[in-house]
Parts: sequence; C-alpha cells; structure tokens
Amino acid sequence: MAATIKEVASQAKVSIATVSRALNNDPRVTKETHHKILTIAKKLNYKPNELARNFVRQKSNLIGLILPEISDEFFTEVIKGVDEVLYNYGYYTLVASSHKYKSLRDEIIAFTNNRLLAGLILLAPDLKLTVEEVLLKSKIPIVLINSDPNQQKFDRIALDNFEGAYEMTKYLIETKGYNNLAFLTGPSNNIDAGMREKGFVEACRKYNTGYSIEPGDFTKESGFKGCKNLLLRENRPRAIFAGNDMMAIGCYDYIWKTGMKIPEEVAIAGFDDIFVSQYLSPSLTTVRIQIEEIGKHAADTLIQRINNDSDSPKVVFKASSELVIRESC
Repeated sequence: MAATIKEVASQAKVSIATVSRALNNDPRVTKETHHKILTIAKKLNYKPNELARNFVRQKSNLIGLILPEISDEFFTEVIKGVDEVLYNYGYYTLVASSHKYKSLRDEIIAFTNNRLLAGLILLAPDLKLTVEEVLLKSKIPIVLINSDPNQQKFDRIALDNFEGAYEMTKYLIETKGYNNLAFLTGPSNNIDAGMREKGFVEACRKYNTGYSIEPGDFTKESGFKGCKNLLLRENRPRAIFAGNDMMAIGCYDYIWKTGMKIPEEVAIAGFDDIFVSQYLSPSLTTVRIQIEEIGKHAADTLIQRINNDSDSPKVVFKASSELVIRESC
C-alpha cells in the first residue's frame, strides 16, 4: 500500500502542511527541514497526489490526450510519442478514448470542465461544429492531430495522406505494372481516409488505370470482409491498396484462408507502417507515417503554446510520408 503524506509528516515530526510546502519548494521551509522531508518521502516511496497539488498551486501539470481508440497500434505509437515529450517537460498524460460508443463532445466536456488540465491534444479526423465550440470555450491550449486544411482555429499536426496514397498508387501502376486496382477506404466521415482515397483515385485517373472502391472502417475485420468481397468478383483486382495497415492485415487473413498467394495472385499494400507490418509474411509494402514523431510534435507544439503567447499565429506541422517497399507487391 502506498505511503501517505500523513506518514511522511509523522516520521519527519512536522505537520502535514509543512510536508506539503516542502514538496512544493516553498521558501518558508528551512533547507534542513526540506532535505529531511524529501529524504523520508523518498525512503517511503511517497507519491504526491498530483490533482491535490494542482489545486493548491492553481497550476496544472496534466495534459489530456483524446484518441478515437487506444487499442490500435497506430494510437499506441501516438501515445508513446506524446508521453515521452510531456514527461521530459514535467507533465503527465491523461489518455481517454472517444470511440463510437461515446460522444466526443461529452468526453471533451468531462476532460475540460474540472479545470485540472493545462492543455489538450485531440486526434479528431472529423471535427464537428458542436465539438469545435466546446473546445473554444474550454480556454486551454489545444493541439489537433487533424488533416483538415480548413481547420485554422487551433494548432494542428497534419498527415500527408493525399501524397502518400498518390505515390503508392503510382508505384503499383508505373513500377509494378498492375492495371486493375482496388482501394479499401476508411470511415466515410474521416478526413484522413478521404484524402487517402482521393490520392488513390487521382493517380488511377492520371494513368488511365481501372479501379474500384470497397468500403472499410480501418479495422482488421473490415479488411477481411472487403478483401473477400473484392476477390469474389468475376473481375477481381490484381492489387489491393488498403487505407491502413490494420485493414491490410485483414486482407492477409482472408487470403491465407483461401490458400491464395501474396503477391503472386494478389498484391497487397497498406498505409501507416505500424510495427507489425515488417513481420508479416510476406512483409507488407506500405506508406510510412512517422507515427511516434506525430505524437512528439503535437506535445512539443502544445508545450510551446502553454509557455508562450496564446494569441500568436496558429502552427501547422505537416508530417511527411514515404514508401516502404517490401515483399507484398
């Protein structure tokens, strides 16, 4: 069981108030007493209640991070990048999910109404006006991970979705010679998914290549279902470009089940370059987005906004993409 501030005070033979002042570097505490309290706190492995400390100091060192999901490997890499930077600045990360069973608006209100956050990072591929209003009313620094070029009210980290998808499609057509392509889309209201689909379609039209679009939702299950629908067609595609790597993994699952071979009978490409992609058999050709770096840039941008003039121009950082050519096509 964790030690309490009362136990620290008892061993140091001082009041709880004195312990609290010492832990907050109050100059009214003598150097001798300060050293004594810190030594005892370390010995007892005492961890201060950050919420209580924030209340006393009226200054928070807590940062909220809201993601669509927290189980997908893409999002865990974002968390890793954000947390690494914030920890180095002395901030702690509170992570929440805004998945389909919750209202993003309600999640943001719950996070911001208690006044305990110094700032908020939000991955929101689709930011509705009602959500935007809540964010503006929160009066705390906010950074979006969002590719919507029309969003200019917040600092924003954007993904190079269009160019990445365009270049992968160009590679499939021009370098590999595939002339019947299919694209597995992400959710219909997701800006990132829409830009990836747009890049695919534009490249196919430029090179006058036949193509088809199959709906998906960025999950492995939708990749399995979409791949099945495509490969059961009479004019089945020679290559499938999945809108993210999780759907590409779903494609692998279906193709393995049928006994078909990748890439001899159908080629597969993905988007994101999540960690597991390189270990698939055959390894997955994909578009690399530096996911952890996106989290780091979001955290750095937020800290700069917290420490500097909040009225300065909004920052937009565009995370670049690159092709990672492996064995699946």
